Amino acid sequence: MIKAFIFVIVLFLIAFVASAQATTFYVSAQHGADTNNGMSARTAWRTLSRVNRAHLAPGDHVLFRSGDVWHGALVPGASGSAGHPIVFGRYGSGALPLIAAGGIAEDAVRLYNMQEITLRHLAITNHGKGAAVRRGVDVVLDNFGTARNIVIEDLYIHDVNGTPKQKDDGGIVFQTLGRKVPSRFIGLYIKRNIIWKVDRSGIVARSSNVARTRWFPSLKVVISDNYVDNIGGDGLVPWTTEGAVVEGNIAKRCSQRFNQYNAGIWEWSADDTFFTMNESFETKGTRDGEGFDCDYNSRGTHFYRNFSHDNDGGFMLICTPINHSAAENAGNTGSVINENISHDDQGLLVNLSSAVNATVKNNRFYVGPQDHVDFLTNKWGGWSKNVWFVDNTFFIKGKGSVTFGHGIKRLRNGSYLIAPGWGGVTNVHFVGNTYSGTVFNWPKQSPTSKRHSPRPVDINWSSEPMFNPRHPLDYPAYLKAHQAWMVQLFQKQFPN
Repeated sequence: MIKAFIFVIVLFLIAFVASAQATTFYVSAQHGADTNNGMSARTAWRTLSRVNRAHLAPGDHVLFRSGDVWHGALVPGASGSAGHPIVFGRYGSGALPLIAAGGIAEDAVRLYNMQEITLRHLAITNHGKGAAVRRGVDVVLDNFGTARNIVIEDLYIHDVNGTPKQKDDGGIVFQTLGRKVPSRFIGLYIKRNIIWKVDRSGIVARSSNVARTRWFPSLKVVISDNYVDNIGGDGLVPWTTEGAVVEGNIAKRCSQRFNQYNAGIWEWSADDTFFTMNESFETKGTRDGEGFDCDYNSRGTHFYRNFSHDNDGGFMLICTPINHSAAENAGNTGSVINENISHDDQGLLVNLSSAVNATVKNNRFYVGPQDHVDFLTNKWGGWSKNVWFVDNTFFIKGKGSVTFGHGIKRLRNGSYLIAPGWGGVTNVHFVGNTYSGTVFNWPKQSPTSKRHSPRPVDINWSSEPMFNPRHPLDYPAYLKAHQAWMVQLFQKQFPN
């Protein structure tokens, strides 16, 4: 008991000393000088290079003056400690302090092999000549091991022109790399950031640990309340995570510039990911072009109460390659898509690609009077199995089709019937779904009847909050209003 008591006292004293020694440093591009000590607003440092070479200690704060602009890259070199993160933020009021890399550096802000770091309240750009790998914020673990508690919040990242050739550039990128020492995050929080006009991705990950033979997922990853808009490719994509929560994000106008396979919000090589209360809309193109994607090498993905509308490629892609090594790829198993709303999505509302195993239950679909869409389609070289469509409602003003086609070609033959032995489709079940309007090729074994007309998806568009990303300081008020609007929308559609 005495030893345990002494140990606790020692830990307390260490924490107290660390807190007492913590220093706040100030940086002003207009009024600072690198010969200053940086320890007050009057004696602020001037440049990013002075910050980058500073010997920061756990608990230190580095604050950039609001309204000032720095040309170059922020590349700090020290980590905080448990309970005493190193914090990068701002002081003063008005416009956010701006770090403008100008294409000189690949990353405007680079956190390399660091932990216990908080980055907040900064504006960041990285726009250069021509297409090249460019990022706003790059959080990298390279043969590092486990990094804990990195917080990226309340940033305004805009005008990052990357390259269409790889996904791991754009707004915020988090990477776990290296073959010698497996690396991962435990506690990565990406919250309330505005990401506008970036290529190729809004928020995306990259990892050397995606194969199941090297599986080493990041834990306690939370991506919440971010606004991504006018994105060249994908909007928001966690990789190699377990138990990640993706909540309250708004993905608008993704896949705007590259005719490649992009979607709004999705996961890859991730287990037990929970997506909820996200809105994804106006995704462009049909490669893939969905608002949401339940992707492969993933188990137990759950999409619950998300809102998809006006996406060229439809509401949801559920996919996995038909031929894969189980040792490398876990496929797509145990996915659940329930109580979501799809409104005026185009193309393929639910796209089953290859041998997925999923339940699509109690979702609401609205098809506008000018639209003719496919409710579900199977492609990508293989047939789905063990998929359940249960208690979904389809309110159809235009026309809808249920289509299964092999490969890219779609089949509409009028005598369509999902049954074992037909085209390789096995155990695809339709139970308790309801629809109104014109539907072609509805599965005959489904107990659904046109006599059961579902209630339309009634959305008060005039009350939806609007946000202009040119005015980032308005975001907190918009976010609060948008959250209330989303709660009201789903309470109305799913009152129980």
